[in-house]
Amino acid sequence: MTRIGNVLYGARNVDEAVRFYRDVLGLAVTSRDGARFATLDGGGTTFAIAGPEEDLTGGEPAVSFKVDDVAAMTARLTAAGALLVRGPEEGPDGVRAVLRDPAGNPLVLCASRQ
Repeated sequence: MTRIGNVLYGARNVDEAVRFYRDVLGLAVTSRDGARFATLDGGGTTFAIAGPEEDLTGGEPAVSFKVDDVAAMTARLTAAGALLVRGPEEGPDGVRAVLRDPAGNPLVLCASRQ
């Protein structure tokens, strides 16, 4: 099954980004991993902020999709014209890969550790 895991934004400073989206826009923080990563409640979709250490897309916003098998989905997408940018690889929370769709938009595939 494939579903949206989060909408991912890169930030040079996670603290500043969290303050902006929490204090100005009113999103509630749902998790935090220091300067590496934060998630906020986007009202049904997780809004994720990635610091420089965790920014997988070079600062470009991206959608992260949760899939059952990152390697299999990566093969399926590349066969359909996507470009593999990075991975599949083990990340802090599971397996992930970064691709670009045929229009050049970045997307992230991820599967949690079982």
